Amino acid sequence: MRQIILIRHAKSSWKYELKDFDRPLNNIGTQRATRMSLETKNLVNDNFIIWSSTAKRAKDTCKIFVNNWKLYSNEVVYIDGLYVFEGDELEKIVKSCSDNVNNLILFGHNNAITCFVNKFGSIFVENVPTAGFVSILFDTTSWSLIKKGVTDKIIFPRDI
Repeated sequence: MRQIILIRHAKSSWKYELKDFDRPLNNIGTQRATRMSLETKNLVNDNFIIWSSTAKRAKDTCKIFVNNWKLYSNEVVYIDGLYVFEGDELEKIVKSCSDNVNNLILFGHNNAITCFVNKFGSIFVENVPTAGFVSILFDTTSWSLIKKGVTDKIIFPRDI
């Protein structure tokens, strides 16, 4: 059995003229990430491996969640390749996960997250919003062999 939790970065700021990669969270994003992390803290434990995009907004979202979940931030793996917007690219990265890992938390970007959720989950989601949380379970022993799984949890900021 494998489990992936996908979390879209929280709402980012367009206030400053920065490259997309460097955009920080705005105040609403920080507030929603905090609320979502507190709402989901009982759904994670230290058996999860945590991967995050290296984009500032994803890293900042990840730090808020990890801190509120009381997990170790030094165990987060920041992956340049997760700064991706296409579902096929995200799929390749997830399928490259070591089979020694049973539980993966991934902080990333749309459209890739919504595409992944709809391809591999059992519940259609029109759009995973910023700070959205989706958990999918796979009945397999290898990440490289994942196929349609079962959507276990969907929690969006509007739900809390």
